[in-house]
Amino acid sequence: MAGKGLFGRVREALFPSRKAPVQSTTQAGQVRERKYGGNTKAMAAAYGVAPRTVLRWIDGTRHPKGEDAERLQREAVDVQTTERGRERKAKQLAQRGTVSGIGARVGRAVSFEIRGSDAVRARDIHLNLTGEQAAALALAENEDEVRQIVGQALANYFNGGAGYGGFSADDFDFDPNDFDLS
Repeated sequence: MAGKGLFGRVREALFPSRKAPVQSTTQAGQVRERKYGGNTKAMAAAYGVAPRTVLRWIDGTRHPKGEDAERLQREAVDVQTTERGRERKAKQLAQRGTVSGIGARVGRAVSFEIRGSDAVRARDIHLNLTGEQAAALALAENEDEVRQIVGQALANYFNGGAGYGGFSADDFDFDPNDFDLS
């Protein structure tokens, strides 16, 4: 799960039928076809490897390692959903209004920190995402966007709703491995 990162885990939670394949050979093939239009040279250039290396990833005679393996996993998650599918899901979630039915758990005991404060309570934070927040997660295109959306949900939680306190999304940091959607 560590290789998927926060973005990948959010994407898989919102689109459960679109999980990335486990095998790196399948991941490489799908990424080449769906992200690079079947162009082996383009994918190789993006990864900084030889085209033959990409072909070996696809046929299974080699497996990506380190950063290449993590990037391939992230891109495999990304290509599982189309832009149109994300927009459709976002529209459905936004229509739910203040209660999306999607919850988030942010582990606070070890990983949660409010900038400027050393006070950390030994409990998880459970957020009930609004339809707008859940829709934004469905449309998010990278890890930074997901972190910003979750940070804003945390700010709203600690502000007692929108506009009551002085917290913003930038005031929060959390461990992406200690986060779940439900």
